[in-house]
Amino acid sequence: MSKVVLEPGSVAPDFTLIDHDDSPVTLSDLRGHGVVLFFYPEAMTPGCTTEACDFRDSLAPLQAAGFTVLGISPDQPEKLRRFRERDALTYALLSDPDHVALEAYGAWGQKTNYGKVYQGVIRSTFVIDEAGNIQHALYNVKATGHVARLRTLIGIEAA
Repeated sequence: MSKVVLEPGSVAPDFTLIDHDDSPVTLSDLRGHGVVLFFYPEAMTPGCTTEACDFRDSLAPLQAAGFTVLGISPDQPEKLRRFRERDALTYALLSDPDHVALEAYGAWGQKTNYGKVYQGVIRSTFVIDEAGNIQHALYNVKATGHVARLRTLIGIEAA
């Protein structure tokens, strides 16, 4: 089984996933806007909370630059609702328990932790342009400091 690796210029795989409010969200419906799509392993864990809160704190400048932010994890909508409420997250969190989008973006695969090999979410972020093409594909990102580096990469200065 080959691992998907998306490159800049390739078409962003379309998907429809359920959000934290049990409403469907389809990526292609967002054409005409830039999208920052980030995949994270599990809501309410320390690293994922850090990353999600960094996106929350950078949401205004990202939106001002024309980007919609979407977070995706295998968590069920109820857990995503609790995560949004607990940490005052103001962007959509999408549920991908069947790994449809995770696999399409190459963000699901083999990981190693303390010598144990398993399948899981590879923390990854994608910047998608208004036409639905990948501008940046960032795999194996760190939770801490990632959003600041992303903002620099896409030319959005710190506040």
